[in-house]
Amino acid sequence: MNTSTQPPIKPATRPPKTNGGYLFLPKRLSRGAFLKWLRRTHAWIGLWGAALGLLFGFSGILLNHRDIMKIPATKMEQKEIQLSLPEPRPADPKAMAAWLGQTLNMDTDHARARREAGKVVTWNNTQIQQPSLWQITVRNPQRMMQAEYWEGNAFVSVKQGEGNVFSVLTNLHKGTGLGVSWVLLADTLASGLIVLSLTGTLLWTRLHGRRLAAAGLGLGSLSLTVFFALQAIGG
Repeated sequence: MNTSTQPPIKPATRPPKTNGGYLFLPKRLSRGAFLKWLRRTHAWIGLWGAALGLLFGFSGILLNHRDIMKIPATKMEQKEIQLSLPEPRPADPKAMAAWLGQTLNMDTDHARARREAGKVVTWNNTQIQQPSLWQITVRNPQRMMQAEYWEGNAFVSVKQGEGNVFSVLTNLHKGTGLGVSWVLLADTLASGLIVLSLTGTLLWTRLHGRRLAAAGLGLGSLSLTVFFALQAIGG
């Protein structure tokens, strides 16, 4: 009986592990730690964006239809009154704004007050001296106030308006009558959208070379399209 001896079969050797296509990451992040951090960042920023997005999205629809295909939702009830001035009368527009704020129970710290100098005008072929005009404007998301005072009068004419809920939402969207804090808060939403776009793109690519190249080409083409479109419009 013939017996043949064969050398033992060695197990196939596996190729050494690579970075899995993560071309620009250090080895300590090559096992998905960076992608995990991206997912968490994307999720938390998305949650914050969803909270503010409800406000800005709904009010943005109303603003988008303010000229064409109007949505008759925002309303501002207006009334006009005349207020007798106290003695002594306010010395300048700022003093007038402060007095109106106390009288009408309205915050006038950020009121816009201006004074138009008197001038000579022609009325019925007669030249007369027109007195100086004081104009004071105050706006906040819910209320507005416009006051006009001609120097020498014993009263000031005031227009007041109070908006409904939809008017308040659109004014919040535009930042009407709001300070720096609200502007910075709205900036967090805009910044969040930018971060969501970048992190979402990176999550889609999974940091692999081919997908990164495709994303780069897509974003580059989009940027060039927008650039040339703006050049065409501006030219």
